[in-house]
Amino acid sequence: MTTDHASGASTGEAEAPSLGDRLRQRRKTLKMTLQEVADEAGFSVGFISQIERGITVPSLTSLIAVCRTLKVEAGSFLNPPKVATPFTRREHRPIYGLGGERGNAVSYERLSASFPGNVLRSTIIHEPPGHRSEPMSHEGEEIFFILQGALTLEVDGESMVLEAGDSAHFPSLRTHTMWNHTSQPTTILHTCTMDVFGDGDPSGSPAESLAVTRADNRLTATSKT
Repeated sequence: MTTDHASGASTGEAEAPSLGDRLRQRRKTLKMTLQEVADEAGFSVGFISQIERGITVPSLTSLIAVCRTLKVEAGSFLNPPKVATPFTRREHRPIYGLGGERGNAVSYERLSASFPGNVLRSTIIHEPPGHRSEPMSHEGEEIFFILQGALTLEVDGESMVLEAGDSAHFPSLRTHTMWNHTSQPTTILHTCTMDVFGDGDPSGSPAESLAVTRADNRLTATSKT
């Protein structure tokens, strides 16, 4: 769960409503206040307000929580990569994010497939230096494994530094946050049971589902604008 600062770059073309604008429009359609959204999603009013104003770009996990509160699919706000076939190769592994300034944005590589009955959602998270997530709690459980670099993880107010090869596993209902306290990027293998991809109801047969990903020439998917 991490936050990015939105990019202010202009393309010179008429821009579609931003992520924040669309979330605000959805909230107003439901006649919900910022406080109501914040309370139900488990965040502060200030954090929700910053998302709507484009000051902060939410992490994928945070976006899912807000979208659940607003009763809208997260996939309507981004191009969620899907593992649609039993096998995917390294050169086709999707990389995606929710925006932010180049070099300062968190990016994700999706590893897990979507099939009926699947529980685990796995990603490789690339955290830029100094990046800090918003505190949150939600259903399920999760595990972090540090592939490269180091990370400070705080769970229920207890901080610990995890370095390459270290891991942490805990119930997601415990309030948690993390930040890259170093001057170098950190790479994390993250697995959880929350639907961070916003796949909805998956199709296919569990008996035929298998995802194998390989790492060369990765494709990129970004949020819709």
